[in-house]
Amino acid sequence: MTRAHSKDEQSPRLSRRAVVGGLLVLTLLPVSTSTVLADADDLAAAMNEALGAGYQLNEGRVKVRVPELAENGNVVPLRVQVESPMTAGDHVQTIFVFSEKNPIANVARFHLGPRAGQARVQTNIRLAASQHVTVVARMANGELWSATAQVIVTQGACIDDT
Repeated sequence: MTRAHSKDEQSPRLSRRAVVGGLLVLTLLPVSTSTVLADADDLAAAMNEALGAGYQLNEGRVKVRVPELAENGNVVPLRVQVESPMTAGDHVQTIFVFSEKNPIANVARFHLGPRAGQARVQTNIRLAASQHVTVVARMANGELWSATAQVIVTQGACIDDT
């Protein structure tokens, strides 16, 4: 059932001048008042927490594919491949993805087992700024293998207050 409005119950209308003025104010406000980027200490703390204090990284066995230039930091494609036979005794248990400048340095974590068949993962990540992305693979025997890739981000993400 609809109800007809009388002249006394007219809904308030915005004038064109009020809308344009409001848009002008919005364009003058800063996009974000707190663009907090992480630093090397934040990355080290995140890696210590995830990998355990005193971890030893080995270079090799891990291949990281990210674009050298990412136009939009909200959607950066990431592919990781780890050389492993993926048998019960020799397989990748966990793949960690760390970023050096994101507000949260531990970007992603993937758990694998011998039934995975191949140690490959693919996803999109968000990056706050141009930075290095470090990928660490924890093997079944406890070894840690890593690789790092540089990404230049033209429009950063992860800089809102959420």
